[in-house]
Amino acid sequence: MKLGYVVQYVRDVVETSAFYKQAFGLETRFIAEGQFAELVTGETALCFADESFVTDMTGPFQPNRPDAPPAGMEIALVVDDVEIAYKKALFAGAQAVSPPAQKPWGQIVAYVRDNNGCLVEICTKVVV
Repeated sequence: MKLGYVVQYVRDVVETSAFYKQAFGLETRFIAEGQFAELVTGETALCFADESFVTDMTGPFQPNRPDAPPAGMEIALVVDDVEIAYKKALFAGAQAVSPPAQKPWGQIVAYVRDNNGCLVEICTKVVV
């Protein structure tokens, strides 16, 4: 088994895809009728789907919102230069959570919240 994709349910798929392009440089592979999008992110895809998809399956759910506490998950994006990527994300409208810092295991990590309020980790590759 392997992880195929991660889906974030959002209010506006097109807007979120555009935000991820501007903030993180991620290209959109496709958008289906404004309801579902897949980004070019490597082997495992990051996708956005309209919130109605999850409510149709489960009923009420806790949506991500910029003015509410973040959900208990994050999206991690691996970059070569965390400082530059962090500043680019902030310039594009991401909300600062934690500036770049080196962790005891050597990885450099920063956190922002995206346009939906979801946590995004901007980090260097973990070397073990």
